[in-house]
Amino acid sequence: MRQTLNPNAPGSQEWQARRAEADALRLAITRTARRLRQEAGGGLSPTVIATLASIERNKVVTPGELARIEGVQRPTMTRAINRLADAGLIERHQDPEDGRSSLISLSDEGHRHLAEHRSRKSAWLANLIEEMPAEDADTLARAAEILSEALESHRTGEFRLPTEPESGVREGS
Repeated sequence: MRQTLNPNAPGSQEWQARRAEADALRLAITRTARRLRQEAGGGLSPTVIATLASIERNKVVTPGELARIEGVQRPTMTRAINRLADAGLIERHQDPEDGRSSLISLSDEGHRHLAEHRSRKSAWLANLIEEMPAEDADTLARAAEILSEALESHRTGEFRLPTEPESGVREGS
């Protein structure tokens, strides 16, 4: 007996249309993120900026905690921390509970650097939006709300990639 698949199942026209929409959205987000990084400038790599922002969020952290938060190996984090220290963006103090480790926090210059970094990105994006028709700007604002809500409710790795069947029907029993 042949059975028709769910219209939203992988391989269906609806699924393929959603996949095309997802591809277009992914590309737009990727291109936007790249341009924001370019516009922000500042001479620090995205990894180092992300590390600085993690230090800001967590107030005081150890290098091991930062490596775990950022999902990188300890040597990678050590290089990022050294780069931030050389730039005067963080303060390092010996950990009183573990003399082999240090406690890291943002310096005043680190706070200023992040504020300027974010301000340059926001200014670029505001200028881009300002050039849009009002209806498009409103749609984009609503899309940002929707995407933010969706991201809050889903964790990384929560979704499995669907497999694409070769046809829109399958054999059933």
